[in-house]
Amino acid sequence: MSSTSRSLSECHRCAWIAFAALLFAACANQMEPAQRSISDIEAALSTSASDAAKYVPEQLTDVRRELGDLRATFDRQDYAAVLRAAPAVMERAQGLASAAAAKKAELTQALSEEWSGLAARLPGYMTAMQNRIEFLAKKSNRKLAAGIDLDAARGSISEDSSVWSKAQAAFATGNLREAVATAKNLEASLEGLAGTLKIELTAPAA
Repeated sequence: MSSTSRSLSECHRCAWIAFAALLFAACANQMEPAQRSISDIEAALSTSASDAAKYVPEQLTDVRRELGDLRATFDRQDYAAVLRAAPAVMERAQGLASAAAAKKAELTQALSEEWSGLAARLPGYMTAMQNRIEFLAKKSNRKLAAGIDLDAARGSISEDSSVWSKAQAAFATGNLREAVATAKNLEASLEGLAGTLKIELTAPAA
């Protein structure tokens, strides 16, 4: 090989080494910010994950999937791709908190309205039921009470009063979900008892 060819070959080799060094330096420079971007997203998720899981679970699943994709991209050492995609994932991760808060407020409003209706109806239902039992217990109303187990009805209305107290206690402690669920079960029980006592339950006027 001539000296000229050897010189050219050496130049090419040096050029490739220099290019590789620059490429490595560029990757190294991007690795740290890429890792930091992923860490920042993880931190944002840890802050909002609990409420997001309760109120916007689908959105949380999407962000976690996108974070997983970022990690996989980082493992492939495609740091530039991580840096390009990370801002959008971060925006969605940070948005989980506000989305969860909005959904929570919506559900709380719905539960509050449902509780208001139940609280307006149920005490009156129980009073009407108690009056009906006392009415049927009179000797003059034996025919109307035929086939009705009044002792069982008294026991049922007593249990229902206890259930209503539990519902009120749940409401007082701010557990709207439990309060509404308990009150709805009570309403179903009262409707069944009303059928037994042959009385129609009438909700109070709004």
